[in-house]
Amino acid sequence: MLSMQKWKLSWPLVATIPSILVLVSMIHLFVFPLVPSFDYFGTQQVRNSCISINGSTEGGTDKVLESVQPKFDLDRIFPVDSHGAVVYNDAPWKAEIGRWLAGCNPITKEVNITEVIGGKSCHNDCSGQGICNYELGQCRCFHGFNGTACSERLHLDCNYPTTPELPYGRWVVSICSAYCDTTRAMCFCGEGTKYPSRPVAEACGFQVNLPAEPGAPRLTDWAKADLDNIFTTNTSKPGWCNVDPVEAYASKVKFKEECDCKYDCLWGRFCEVPVLCSCINQCSGHGHCRGGFCQCGNGWHGIDCSIPSVSSSFIEWPQWLRPAQVDVPDISNATENIVSFNALVKKKRPFIYVYDLPPEFNSLLLEGRHFKFECVNRIYDDRNATLWTDQLYGSQMAFYESILASPHRTLNGEEADFFFVPVLDACIITRADDAPHLSMQDHMGLRSSLTLEYYRKAYEHIVQQFPYWNHSLGRDHIWFFSWDEGACYAPKEIWDSMMLVHWGNTNMKHNHSTTAYWADNWDRIPYSKRGKHPCFDPDKDLVLPAWKRPDVTALSSKLWARPREKRKTLFFFNGNLGPAYENGRPEASYSMGIRQKLAEEFGSSPNKEGKLGKQHSEDVIVTQLRSGNYHEDLASSVFCGVFPGDGWSGRMEDSVLQGCIPVVIQDGIFLPYENVLNYESFAVRLRENEIPNLINILRGFNETEIEFKLGNVQKIWQRFLYRDSILLEAERQKVVFGHVKDWAIQFSELGEDDVFATFIQFLHFKLHNDPWRQQLVRRKKDFGLPEECLIRTS
Repeated sequence: MLSMQKWKLSWPLVATIPSILVLVSMIHLFVFPLVPSFDYFGTQQVRNSCISINGSTEGGTDKVLESVQPKFDLDRIFPVDSHGAVVYNDAPWKAEIGRWLAGCNPITKEVNITEVIGGKSCHNDCSGQGICNYELGQCRCFHGFNGTACSERLHLDCNYPTTPELPYGRWVVSICSAYCDTTRAMCFCGEGTKYPSRPVAEACGFQVNLPAEPGAPRLTDWAKADLDNIFTTNTSKPGWCNVDPVEAYASKVKFKEECDCKYDCLWGRFCEVPVLCSCINQCSGHGHCRGGFCQCGNGWHGIDCSIPSVSSSFIEWPQWLRPAQVDVPDISNATENIVSFNALVKKKRPFIYVYDLPPEFNSLLLEGRHFKFECVNRIYDDRNATLWTDQLYGSQMAFYESILASPHRTLNGEEADFFFVPVLDACIITRADDAPHLSMQDHMGLRSSLTLEYYRKAYEHIVQQFPYWNHSLGRDHIWFFSWDEGACYAPKEIWDSMMLVHWGNTNMKHNHSTTAYWADNWDRIPYSKRGKHPCFDPDKDLVLPAWKRPDVTALSSKLWARPREKRKTLFFFNGNLGPAYENGRPEASYSMGIRQKLAEEFGSSPNKEGKLGKQHSEDVIVTQLRSGNYHEDLASSVFCGVFPGDGWSGRMEDSVLQGCIPVVIQDGIFLPYENVLNYESFAVRLRENEIPNLINILRGFNETEIEFKLGNVQKIWQRFLYRDSILLEAERQKVVFGHVKDWAIQFSELGEDDVFATFIQFLHFKLHNDPWRQQLVRRKKDFGLPEECLIRTS
């Protein structure tokens, strides 16, 4: 047996004690004020028992589940307002949730948790073609490699099999007339050219035909390669693979316009500048980002290299593992390797365990993507400065980064309250048909079916490799479905879990696929795979905001705080209005017909027939014409339209972030936080059949009610920002550049709860109020709360 030596690390614990005492005192004052009198809480005894934060579940399961009445009356301490809401941290929460958060969340205390630091070795150290998961002793192989030691080289073709009609095979994003890197299915110029590592991305190596009509798109002929325009060495018009960037920028030579720098990690018109690639948390400073896959340094593992092993340095441990008291084995007289040791950490529940899934579910999807903007919230320019993307689905990356760096994260699955399963469906969907190995051929051409298969395989993996699913049959597991119709196509096996989505369709009215894009339709997926679950269950799931690019200009201008008197437009909506308008979506099913009905009544710009809406008005803007300053127009309006697109759209986020009162029209479909925040306090929800009466209804609100709703929008707008992920990036950039960027300064000055903080609050409420948890046979756990805040039977 190895003897154990207890090492107390040198982090300044003593310095934190006064801060904690001040914090507890402040919580005491704000949650349990000295005025009014003790009668406000019922009795002096009740008040004293409520502020005693030494309580825990020491009495065990029976005491937690004992059928008793609470010792203090939350209903009376935290009464509802006129809209049926209880305010907590400035947000109007639904009464039950708001009361619990206001009464219990602020008095949560830190508890001890033992973190297990792994040290299992991997076969042949993964052959240098992967990283070792020291918890499981399993290799995570880079793109194009496989096997227990990553020693097997995969062959990933760029092209489908050829035919006489299609000598390069049928179209696929990776289609290549030059050199194919078969580890990633990516196309490059190859040996014999002046710039062999220059990408020959989609359409670059093929003939492009001029449009038949003016303004129509040019069409690529995938049957005819355009080798002269990529390989020729002609001095006046060299091929893409031989163009000197200096001469091209000086307009001394011509080059093929369809060629571009689409791959990540490269910058410049000719991909001549190597730059940082985009990885989750940029590998946390413990590894190198190679195209989306973190190549971790010795002693570190995980998708973002944030998990230490027994050979890591204590002083480099992440904040969510510090401060810690570490039990280190004494191996001075031992011959065997250390396979693990324990670290005792103090932190607050809820605890979240994040599965380190095989890279096929995340890292490989990032490493092999053909378009650098896809499924990420940022890329890097030629100075390695951050460029935020407009990818709405970047929320998945932002959320993932926050949860990995959160103090609520734990490596101890037995102590965890929730389990996050990180499948990057934003990358799966955007990369469907990226290359032959990501084919939809076996999925009826449906991206939804392909994605379902990924989630099902992830479920099978965690059931086979880990014991945690069976503890609750997956009900404490969390999955993120970011795409247009959310978890509609979740496999039946995982439906009892919590779904994080952007599309809260309860299927009460729209009980089929509502997307106008056929490849995302899920109606054709058989029940044997999908089951008969709805898309969204408000009792267990949560709609999260979409990613919106951090806008420093809007933030500096405080558009969200613009007062009522400067909002001259009554109602505003700017977006695609369907087939009646130029460049409108042709499908009648687009937006479930809602935008089309709105335009028919209130259109403020002419349709194809030159007609305006039947009820068009000077202070009502409903137009498909692209706004010259979209955010300014939103901030100049009182009410803003929130309607579906192909599925969800980002209009709710647009409205709230510019301080405009959202007007929601989508029956039975929940918006972000709608099952936890009280929408009546800051939004207007109308039925689809009320569209003709929309403006009359809005004009019916008096100024007091309008000011009230505008005021509440101003209080909740930060809950629609992924500020935590933004500030994580700001800190990384500070390390790189040695100073803080302007955008980082602006966002660091914001102090209210953001998306991730709201999510954690929601989890904390669910931890003690989900009915199914009352039925669990649970071992003793310290929840850091007095008994009256814990689960109890009615």
